[in-house]
Amino acid sequence: MYSDKININILTSLMVAHGVTTVVICPGSRNAPLAHNFASCPDMYCVAATDERSAGFYALGLALASEHPVAVCVTSGSALLNLAPAVAEAYYREVPLLVISADRPLAMINQLQGQTLPQVGALGAMVKASMQLPEPHDDLERWHCNRMVNEALLTLRSHGCSPVHVNVPISEPLYNFTIDSLPVERKICLTPMVADSENLAAVAADFASAAKPMLVLGQMARSQWRKAAEAVALLRQKVVVLAEKLSDDTDGPLPSLDLLANRAKTHIDLFPDFIIYIGGNLVAKNMRQWLQQAKPRRSVVVTSTGAVTDVLMNATDMVEAQPHEMLQALTANRSYSASESWLHQWQALQSEVVAEVQVATHDRQNEAIRLFFQAIKGTSMNVHVANSLSVRMALKYADRYLYVNRGVNGIEGSLSTAAGHSVMSPCPVACIIGDLSFFYDANALWNEQLCGNFRVLLLNNQRGEIFSKFKPLADSPARDTYVMAKHHATAEGVCLQNCVEYRQVKPVDDLAAGIQWLVEERCPRPMLLEVLL
Repeated sequence: MYSDKININILTSLMVAHGVTTVVICPGSRNAPLAHNFASCPDMYCVAATDERSAGFYALGLALASEHPVAVCVTSGSALLNLAPAVAEAYYREVPLLVISADRPLAMINQLQGQTLPQVGALGAMVKASMQLPEPHDDLERWHCNRMVNEALLTLRSHGCSPVHVNVPISEPLYNFTIDSLPVERKICLTPMVADSENLAAVAADFASAAKPMLVLGQMARSQWRKAAEAVALLRQKVVVLAEKLSDDTDGPLPSLDLLANRAKTHIDLFPDFIIYIGGNLVAKNMRQWLQQAKPRRSVVVTSTGAVTDVLMNATDMVEAQPHEMLQALTANRSYSASESWLHQWQALQSEVVAEVQVATHDRQNEAIRLFFQAIKGTSMNVHVANSLSVRMALKYADRYLYVNRGVNGIEGSLSTAAGHSVMSPCPVACIIGDLSFFYDANALWNEQLCGNFRVLLLNNQRGEIFSKFKPLADSPARDTYVMAKHHATAEGVCLQNCVEYRQVKPVDDLAAGIQWLVEERCPRPMLLEVLL
């Protein structure tokens, strides 16, 4: 039996029709009719999460795992505001996240009723659309509700993917579950825009004529990489390709772009004369800054949304296309005019940088990550990495695609995103994370649906270590307590209360044995290895 609320039944029916069938549900009374419908629908897969801050990132992780839109449903009031960090991350990562918030009727807003605030527009510019469903009383209002739900669900994936917010006013009584079946609703379909092949071919021909052509790949979804992989493999033989494991899913390590930039600084002739930039964020700050000094004849940015994102600060053209569309156009040119000596210089530098990081290091953080990737070599484990030092170190050693919340680069939600991914993943999922990011998001482990396929490598140096590199802060009385957030916490208690298998490696202990335990031990519950540094 389903709710007697017409707008809820229209929403549920059309979510199934549009393929939005995974929902993260947070507890509450006003959204209980929504939760009831989703849990009662045999086509829906539901995940419970009590903390809305974590729930939004769980939904993000589930979307990354399934490569389909995922919904997150919260009750009225401030619950919606707690989703803002996850929604912002999804916005910049172009992840289709459907935010569903229950609400009181419009007449109750700003009238000092419980859990009421203006919810439409509360997520601001971080959603592509924010709309409020009517509570239909006649055929016209029912048509209006159907149209708005169709619009919301189409907007999730039109003109580049993006979060969308649907606010659902629900009048009392809330708990009448008297409808036998969901209505059969009109589904509206959309034919997406196709990139202009002539324009892409013209850009590709100009690129092929360049003496020093460079292709830079920023972060992109794994599904996009699969469409682009063959083209990139062909282009690597003809042009310089710079990529990180946030986009490139080929087997084996890639050269650290920051280390590569340090070497390139001594060779002014290594600057490209034509750059094509595809994808999102590039972690390597040194490489970004080095390329920002380049004065190429042409610098093309490929964007699926049409937004102007001039990462390298030298863009001359914006091309609206999907990554694979541009890359396939580039491979259509069989003859490239790139300087052979220039290509050989880059290839030699890249080989040197890859070899440089293969040996053991005395830095225990780097060594932990090096040993971890060594231990999982040849496995199908999915790896999430937190921001700050964790991702920078992981990019030196990673032999596979890395999931990282680089949309806004926040420390919140890395653990929840990885945990959400693990709930749907048939393969093991690991999260490499620092102490501040871990303790900020520790509620990610407060979930009964987690199981033994989730592993956490926690690097605990009891402070925000990355801030120590800012030399002018060294003598500041604020540095340790207020900037680096120095602490003495460990994860043992958090793991105990959440039934997570825990092991600690002290500085004098065998690091390799701890890594082996984390990777190879069989356990029905999540496992966490804490490396004290």
